[in-house]
Amino acid sequence: MGTAAELRPVASRSRPAPQQTSASNRELRNWVRTQATNVERHLDALRPFGWAEFGDPATGPSRAHLVAVNDTMNTLRRSLNSATRDARRSAEAAFAHPSPQRLQEVLRTKTRAQRWVKETERIWDFYLELFNQRQSRFAPWLVAADRIALDCYQYAYLGIGRWRSIPTPPPFCYLEPSHGPATSRRGIPLRRISNRVNPFPLIQLPFHRLVNPWTLGAVLHEVSHNLQNDLGLARAIPLQVAARLTEAGVPKAVVSIWVRWNRETFADMSALLLGGPEIVGSLFDVIGRTPAKSMRFARRAVHPVPYLRGKLSIELLRRMGFPRRAEEYERAWHALYPRPKLIDAPPALLATANRAIPAVVDAMCFTSFPSLGNRSLAKVERFEVKEQRMIEEAAGRLADGVSPGVVPERFLIGAVRYALGQRMAPPQRLVRFFMEELGRRAR
Repeated sequence: MGTAAELRPVASRSRPAPQQTSASNRELRNWVRTQATNVERHLDALRPFGWAEFGDPATGPSRAHLVAVNDTMNTLRRSLNSATRDARRSAEAAFAHPSPQRLQEVLRTKTRAQRWVKETERIWDFYLELFNQRQSRFAPWLVAADRIALDCYQYAYLGIGRWRSIPTPPPFCYLEPSHGPATSRRGIPLRRISNRVNPFPLIQLPFHRLVNPWTLGAVLHEVSHNLQNDLGLARAIPLQVAARLTEAGVPKAVVSIWVRWNRETFADMSALLLGGPEIVGSLFDVIGRTPAKSMRFARRAVHPVPYLRGKLSIELLRRMGFPRRAEEYERAWHALYPRPKLIDAPPALLATANRAIPAVVDAMCFTSFPSLGNRSLAKVERFEVKEQRMIEEAAGRLADGVSPGVVPERFLIGAVRYALGQRMAPPQRLVRFFMEELGRRAR
């Protein structure tokens, strides 16, 4: 065993250990403070959206849209702000005295703050992406769709027989290239924004619809989904459909199918009332597929069998006072599907269709509803022969490259489709003047 003197050099070699601990503490303290700084900067970065930061205000989101989104964000920012303050307090306490308990508190408050950062950022990013589209070359196309959607709302609310509070903000359209047309209704929780309530109607449009504006009957359809809710018809319509079909002697199992289809059927019916006969052609663009697709019944589908969707619109067009156009569409539909036979459907569905279709159209469009001021949808969204004359006149003006005049925006879909069908001008010319006109109205 060595002597005490022999052991001294070993003791002197062990002195750097306390210095190493001190450096480690400094690094730990700096890291602790940095965690609070990180979440504070996240909070600052997730700031409210500002007016005119998305390009030309004429094509960007309106003040109402910005206010609605910022209000939604503020509810999240309050929680994030509280979590950020907790993170700073725990960080400063641990910096002063990095005890195990205080370090664990730093980790806890940091984790909580980061959870709120991710929750807030997910929603902020969603609306940032939508609003940024208004700085792209697609902005004129999207604002054209906005104008059409707004016109539908204005017309419907002017047509009801009693005062209803005016919903705001109006629908907001955006481009979604990889999906078909769709809508997210006002006041409905959305998974894309962490099941927060959607503050205004969102209308999703694919690229191929925007480049072919004669197919934008989809805008009227998607707007109508929102109108069913905002006009207080979400419950009344399915109840009325069930009652009318039962009166018509339709089997209970088939009644339940038509009731399940009520929202998509209503959107088709309302779109036709808003836009006129040309909207039937726009619908046929979507549902006119091979018999294997257009005749197939899906047990849980919310859309009617495509073949029956076509028959519904033809029936409504006839009831609107356009028997000749209805007959033309009917002949075309039967030429495409000369031997109708639904696939995987209960036999009673097709067997009772001739009774069910008129009953459904009557229930939705020609029945008075208290929420409409005891008027029917056909009276609220009135479309008659004179409106079609307006569309045809506007078609000629679009083809000539001049302003179509005071025609409502929603009629321009029918006008550009009528001009295309009558070969009044090349498609690209019609597209250019259609977009120019709606873009001009937005300024």
